[in-house]
Amino acid sequence: MLKNKLGNSDLLITRIGFGAWAIGGSGWEFAWGEQDDRKSIEAIHTALELGINWIDTAAAYGLGHSEEVVAQALKDWKGEKPYIFTKCALIGDEQGRMHRSHKA
Repeated sequence: MLKNKLGNSDLLITRIGFGAWAIGGSGWEFAWGEQDDRKSIEAIHTALELGINWIDTAAAYGLGHSEEVVAQALKDWKGEKPYIFTKCALIGDEQGRMHRSHKA
């Protein structure tokens, strides 16, 4: 599997990663429909077996469900742990309003 250096870091990542957007399930606005978590975990394991060394996920994917599935897949994974790339998104309330919270 071909790898490239990530920016100015010392990380060598594969040119292909595993995108975990679709495994977020059906409980969110941009869903692909119901997903079988066991099949999603199998897909992650297959990607890792093939040499992929990074997974793209985000808390917004399935309102956190994607990250839960990735965590479960890695908990069971005996091989080298991949890099996890994540990001954040603003999610509004039922009326689409954004709020700011300063509570710790």
